[in-house]
Amino acid sequence: MSSDNYLRNVLTREQVDTGSFSPVRSIATTLTPMLNSWGNGYLLAIEPSGSFAKGTANKSSTDIDLFLTLSSSTPDTLAQIRSSLGNCLNHYGYQYRDQNVSLGVKVAGYQVDLVPGKRQSQYGSDHSLYRKKANTWTKTNIQTHIKLVRDSRRTEEIRVVKLWRDQWDLSFPSIYLELATLSALHGKPIGRLSENVADVLRFLSGRLTTTRIVDPANTNNVISDDLPISGKHAVATAARRALSGSWESLIR
Repeated sequence: MSSDNYLRNVLTREQVDTGSFSPVRSIATTLTPMLNSWGNGYLLAIEPSGSFAKGTANKSSTDIDLFLTLSSSTPDTLAQIRSSLGNCLNHYGYQYRDQNVSLGVKVAGYQVDLVPGKRQSQYGSDHSLYRKKANTWTKTNIQTHIKLVRDSRRTEEIRVVKLWRDQWDLSFPSIYLELATLSALHGKPIGRLSENVADVLRFLSGRLTTTRIVDPANTNNVISDDLPISGKHAVATAARRALSGSWESLIR
């Protein structure tokens, strides 16, 4: 079996149903009454985002991200919004994982990340998010992220690298991983999956620690700062190890 076929067989096994009738989409329906109560009239939308919306999700990781759009007139600060969401989840019996820009919960057997964001104006899709690690807020545009990755024609490579990250137990935030992969493959041919994955690993092993990666929706938001230098070195070391092994040892 060729290396490309091996990787694509793994991706087929890990394929997530993102269609209109995907059972994962019912999670939003399940959570809507609770989230409307939490939003207190300021919640405007509950929409799939992250890997699910970008086409880079794998079965063995988070099943769906839900972006919670709050009105620009919401009186609470971003920190208060996040705290109140956690209190609401506890009140309804959900134990949550306190993550950088999201709260993770398990709903009906699915892993769900809830990302609260406040619109920066009455119109448009620029939002302010609270970043726990930096204890500050940042401007971003989730729709810009979704379109950039979904239309990149690099979703196969991103999914392989995500599987590698998860199976090798690496700390590597998904948006950082996605943008690093796009940077590594800039100008490379489309479709040569295994060669492109190897190019990404070479980039990670040799350039991750020195390459500045910024949010395409806000160049003041330096995505690469979300991982400390020790984490970057861990990813680079793992990439060097992966390059010296077999495809079977890279992902299973």
